[in-house]
Amino acid sequence: MASKTCEAAVTSISPAVRFAQSNRVSPKKLLLSKWTAVQPERKEKHFLVTKVFEPEIVGQAIVEIELEAAMTGRKVCMPWRELKSRERWRQGWL
Repeated sequence: MASKTCEAAVTSISPAVRFAQSNRVSPKKLLLSKWTAVQPERKEKHFLVTKVFEPEIVGQAIVEIELEAAMTGRKVCMPWRELKSRERWRQGWL
């Protein structure tokens, strides 16, 4: 439910501003990419994309990825599009 609210809020912003507020992410280049959490939890700030889950049906878009925390090794699965949020993620290890 919250994601629909967020999507509605984002679509009401002008395209130029929306572009500046999101990370440029290509699903083809996600594997082994590095990310920094804007608000780290449990001392986990730096993450590496260790898996890109391919869809079961050929031709469908990638939906989920697996991130591994550099500090603890904890693995988290999430939709890859969440990495576009500059409020939560920055590209690279900063």
